[in-house]
Amino acid sequence: MSLVKSNRPQFTDMEGLAAMVGQGDTFGVGGHHFARLPVALLRAIAGSGIKGLRYVSWAGGLPLELLLEMDAVAEIDLCFSSLDIFGLPPRFRAVAESGAIPVRDWTALAMIQALRAAQQNLPSMPFQLPQGSDMLGRMPDAIARPDPVGGTDTGFVPPLRLDTFIVHAQRADESGNVEIIGPRALDFAMAGAARQVLVTVEEIVPVGALRQDGRQSILTRNQVSAIGVAPGGAYPASCLPFYVTDYQALSEAFAAKETALSDRLRPPLGGPPERLRKAAKVSAETVLAMPALAQGNRQASVDEIIAARIAAELDNESFASAGAVSPLANVAYRLAKATHAPDMIVATMSCGHLDIAPSPMVLSLIESLDCETAVAHAGGDDTYSTYYQAGAVTHEIVGAAQVDRRGRVNTIALSKPSGGLLRLPGQGGMADVANMHRDYLLYVPRHSVQSLVDEVEIASSARGLLTPTERDPMGYRTGKALVFTDLCVFRLDQTSRELIVIETMPGVTRRQVRDATGFAVTFDADCREVPMPSGDTLVALRSRVDPLGLRRLEFVSAKERGALIADILAADRAMVDRCIAAQRSPAAS
Repeated sequence: MSLVKSNRPQFTDMEGLAAMVGQGDTFGVGGHHFARLPVALLRAIAGSGIKGLRYVSWAGGLPLELLLEMDAVAEIDLCFSSLDIFGLPPRFRAVAESGAIPVRDWTALAMIQALRAAQQNLPSMPFQLPQGSDMLGRMPDAIARPDPVGGTDTGFVPPLRLDTFIVHAQRADESGNVEIIGPRALDFAMAGAARQVLVTVEEIVPVGALRQDGRQSILTRNQVSAIGVAPGGAYPASCLPFYVTDYQALSEAFAAKETALSDRLRPPLGGPPERLRKAAKVSAETVLAMPALAQGNRQASVDEIIAARIAAELDNESFASAGAVSPLANVAYRLAKATHAPDMIVATMSCGHLDIAPSPMVLSLIESLDCETAVAHAGGDDTYSTYYQAGAVTHEIVGAAQVDRRGRVNTIALSKPSGGLLRLPGQGGMADVANMHRDYLLYVPRHSVQSLVDEVEIASSARGLLTPTERDPMGYRTGKALVFTDLCVFRLDQTSRELIVIETMPGVTRRQVRDATGFAVTFDADCREVPMPSGDTLVALRSRVDPLGLRRLEFVSAKERGALIADILAADRAMVDRCIAAQRSPAAS
């Protein structure tokens, strides 16, 4: 099957685009997190009565929930599925836990290479094996074979061809070239692997207008099948520079059960609220000039102690990447860059924003501030080949639901005491980066015998290549392998290949650590207490880096999470309103 498209994309409306999706299509969705999701088109497709789709994407999240609600999906291929700060997607969990719909978990690299094989008309593509994990056996048709040239054990994956790929973008010109601003996720790889590419855009501009912009990516017209104008087509997700994400609307949509999700996500008359449009125009300079929030002189909390301790691992030679849903890691990176490591490189939005400034983590403005201050914007396929596979990244600190004595992680599924499975988000790219990045740093916010176990049921990621002897031939540097919890810090020992406690949290006894751990605990001979953050560090953390306290979301129970999100959203709204007022009037405070 040829994937070549016409030089002249069709221009149509939402109904016309939705009608182009076929029953049983292998169906890809673009955008990432809550950015540039093709919500309007997804709503139209879901409402068209389409059935039997094979859903393929880096992430599930909101797009998958919309399609599952309408019973449009027959199979699922993804790397992870999350609703970001709002937790696990309920419809995805339900079908995964019941087995009603087959779910195939991919490593990000294997999916990228499978899409590239389709794009490049190759029978397969190689990829670095996710050593130490169980992921190879969980991926469709992926195999390990000796490389025919060098003999090294290598993964190979066949083409992943899409029938239809849908994506929302900022603009298209009248000839059909499409402009994408900001991180591209896997949009280019998926477009290249698709028989037809359906695009919604905020606006159509004359030919030649797209070259007036600066840092944008262009999907040329011969890579696009059809285009529809949909102002506000990503709402309540963002589409910069037009509008930011409406977290309040998302919160209300996910909480309400009496109406269909598709109806709850319907934009208000007139499109995204004016406040969201104004927020998209707020500059980093305006936010940084705002008076710091008064946070008081209270004693450091455990979330602050861990954030400061992780930040201490970073220096001016660090290259730290923030993955999908990692508030604590994001805070630690920004704290380090704002204090003792100004020359480090921080990449956010799954490495789509490269080398950002340490702007304050204002929930509604994080994406726009990082988009503005980033030195470059990229796609996940680019960053994998340029930085991840090259071993250039030092840190990607990730949260783990369960870790065993050998430092292996399970983020796919847990057995319930009552029987059945509890589905987790998935590993995303953890199985890849656990070996590629110089340092292997995990955090477990709530240390218990359920989260620190003797052996995980599914090893979704692991530091399989641990020693210099194992890593050097692969071109990977050898750094630290640490696990941070609210009770202690473990080191993955290179000799025993097991976790050893090297630090305890302030006031925590060894007995507490032993009682809360599901395996026999060994303490390092030089085990010491984690130092308390300095006063200056706490001021920077509370006032400039994380004024809303987003880091706390990682440390609360499910019952407490709703109330905390409500508090954060209220504080976020107040801060954004202040920033909008200051943007209008530089003299405003």
